Amino acid sequence: MPDIAVLIKRVPDTNAQIRASGDRVDLSSVKWVMSPYDEYALEAAMMHKEAKGGNVTAITLGAPECDKVLKDAKAIGVDRIIRVWGDSWSDLDSNQTQIALASAVRETSAEIVYCGKSAADTGAASTGPGVAERLGWASASNIIGLGFEDSGIEVIIPAASGNARTGVSLPAVISCDKGFCKPRKPNVKGIMMAKKAQVEIHAADIPASGINIVSHTPPPQKAPGQTFDGAANVPTVVTALRNDANVI
Repeated sequence: MPDIAVLIKRVPDTNAQIRASGDRVDLSSVKWVMSPYDEYALEAAMMHKEAKGGNVTAITLGAPECDKVLKDAKAIGVDRIIRVWGDSWSDLDSNQTQIALASAVRETSAEIVYCGKSAADTGAASTGPGVAERLGWASASNIIGLGFEDSGIEVIIPAASGNARTGVSLPAVISCDKGFCKPRKPNVKGIMMAKKAQVEIHAADIPASGINIVSHTPPPQKAPGQTFDGAANVPTVVTALRNDANVI
């Protein structure tokens, strides 16, 4: 029975209005949620447990405010919840994050790690492959199908000519896209039990960051749309779609 880990992240709600104040992003009034692709990773981990047994450990990285997403995972049915953090840490770069998460995975007995294909806030899509590299494990990214075998797992991943069905031997890190499953919702019993769950706090040795963020600025405003009335403007619309929008 393989032990299973799932990496989850606390991010601003994807419907939140993100604003810059001065030269930094102001997140003081946004709602925080589990990153949407991580919900599929969590469901994949639970499906794996139900198919092959074992225990599921949810791992996040961040300050105490991140305990909420771990409790949400606990309400779904994970067995163990771990938060990785150091009192002297602030905003970690991707290299530091991957090293810290890989360290936490090593401290568990997990043979397979699930994570979302990318985080809703950064969209870098580097965590899964980066953690796999640091662990020396196999990696499969952007999976859109999943099956469980005695010797490993079978995944479906996008390929140039369609979709590819690939066998992956354990240990491995699997980055999940949406569409292959429906993330479950917690029931009342799960929510009540999660409130009492103990979050384990793990530290890690990480190098100094080589990145210095100078400032944050919002993207430029989009140009206003154009309106065309009447059949006489059809050639103009076609030309704009071909030359300006590049859609035909």
